[in-house]
This record gives sequence, structure tokens and C-alpha cells, in this order.
Amino acid sequence: MTVTVPAPSPAVPVAGRPASLRRRRTVGLVVCLALVALAVLASLALGSRVVGWSDVLAGLTHPDPGSIDQAAVQSRVPRTVLGLVVGAALGVAGALLQGLTRNPLADPGLLGISSGSSLAVVIGIGWLGISTLAGYVWLAILGAAVTSLLVYGIGSLGREGATPLKLALAGAATTAAVSSLVSMVLLTRTDVLDTFRFWQVGSLGRADLGQLAQVAPLLLVGAVLAVACARGLDALSLGEDVAVGLGQRTGTIRALGGLAAVLLCGTAVALAGPIGFIGLVMPHLARSLTGPSHRWVLPYAAALGAALLLVADVVGRVVVRPQELEVGIVTAILGAPVFIAIIRRQKVREL
Repeated sequence: MTVTVPAPSPAVPVAGRPASLRRRRTVGLVVCLALVALAVLASLALGSRVVGWSDVLAGLTHPDPGSIDQAAVQSRVPRTVLGLVVGAALGVAGALLQGLTRNPLADPGLLGISSGSSLAVVIGIGWLGISTLAGYVWLAILGAAVTSLLVYGIGSLGREGATPLKLALAGAATTAAVSSLVSMVLLTRTDVLDTFRFWQVGSLGRADLGQLAQVAPLLLVGAVLAVACARGLDALSLGEDVAVGLGQRTGTIRALGGLAAVLLCGTAVALAGPIGFIGLVMPHLARSLTGPSHRWVLPYAAALGAALLLVADVVGRVVVRPQELEVGIVTAILGAPVFIAIIRRQKVREL
């Protein structure tokens, strides 16, 4: 079947006066942040035990050691913070990859970055004896970097260079190969499977604020690099020749943008596992609200990604109480209809 999906719209001026457009984007961003705030409150209040709003507030400000409800709120704080960070990181990473490759289907899962991180962690657990988050993070980033370079190298073969379609095909093939290697290792090493099970579907259940603080600098560097690349991505969306003509250093933009995506995605995978759909869907939704400017797409994608991941985590905790459904499964269930709706709205006839 022929894949006919339009590349992200070039960074041409959007219809409407600049002042009104800026005001509309600002209001939209405030609405997105309000959605994040509601998702945070839901994450703190809902779960196997439903907590009232007064206990949520008391649990955050003046917790009573004898209150079970307020203790439940405190136990959910690390999980909520992790959901915010991982969701935002995946949303920004997806927007970066779609902008860098000019491919609307690019995301950390399709391009093999998440699978590469998972394979590196499996190897670290099985043969290097690594069992700490710090070790997992560096392994995940290394695996993401190697896989990214491999996909880009394969996609660049030929006279046309790295076209969006070739990158997508190279990413899909690499993802399939790497996933098979991960399955092969896990099937032959049950001890590794027990340790690695956490990363298989993605989960926020092992959140720890101390561990999150250890990797915060990596996420901060990735976010700063992403913001620094925003204007260059706008120029790159017009095409290589036009971007060069506008004075942009396209090689530097790709290198810094790729590094930012690797840092954000690799760290997110190390923290919560390979969670799909957020990096694919949220940039599309953000672009439909803001237009093509990456200076607005990136913060929108971060806010929407954080909100979706928190909502998915809450749904996973509520629908099968007192058990939990892993958040990676719920994001796939929630993300697929949203992505189909976005595609239909954009009148994409074939996918």
C-alpha cells in the first residue's frame, strides 16, 4: 500500500494578523497548562483509593501522619512528577524527530530509538551486571545514539540522501531487528526477563524522586538544546537549500536536534520504559493547534504529552482496581483513536 502522508507544513506565515495569532497561541498554551494541572490533580486523587480534594491539598501542604488518605496522596507525588517529566520529554522528542526528518510519522518508536535503548539496557542487565538507574540511563542513551546513527546511515544511502520515506523504512526495519534481538535475549535468560519486565510495556509504578533528580540535568540539557534548535527547524522545514540560503547551519541543527532527542528519549526510556504513541501523536495535535512554528509546537507537545501520560496512568489505575494496567498499554489504547482522528481531520487519504 502506498504511503501518502504530507510532510509537516513548511514554516510559512499562518493566515491571520501576527498579533491575533500570537494571542491565540498564548491562550491555547494556557489551556494546555490548565489541562496538565487537572491531570495532576486527578493523578493525586484517583487510584485504588479515591481521595477527596481537601485531603489532596492537606497531603501536599500539611500532611497528617495518621491519615491514610493523605499518605496515599504523598505516595502518588513521585509517580505524578515522573509522569509529567516523561510525558513532556517524549512529546518534545517526537516533535524534534518529525522536524529533523520532515517526516510526520517519525517518533522515537518508529525510528528505533526506544528499541535501541531497550536492547542496551538488556545487555547491561544480562552481561554487565548493571542494576542502578544511573547505569540504565547511560546505557539507554548510548543505545539510542547508536540506533539513531545506524538508521540515519542506512537512510542516507543512495544518491537522494536521507529522504523522509527512506528514514521511515530504515527505522521500521531497525526497530524490527532490534526488537527481535531483545526478545531473543529475554527468552533465553529468564533472570534478565524478571528484571527487564518493567521496561517491556512502560510503567510509572517505580517512580522515585531521588532517582529522578539524578537524571534531571540530562533532561534539562535536552530541553535547552531543543529550544535552541526551534528556529533552525522552521528553516529546515522549507527545504535544505532554502535553509542554507537563509544562513542556517543545517548540519549543526541536525546534530544538536538529534542529540536533544537522544537525551530526552533515552532518559525517558530508562525511567519508565518504551512508552509509545506520545511522541507520535502529541506533535501532530500541537501542530494542528499552533501552526508549523517549532517555537510553539515544542511547548505545546511537552504540555500535551505530560497531560496524556498522566491521564493514561490514572485510567490504568482505575479500570482494573485494585490491580493496575501498565501505562504503556493505556497510551496505545488512548493514542490510536486520537491519531486516527487527527489523520482524518487533515484529510490524509491513505496511510
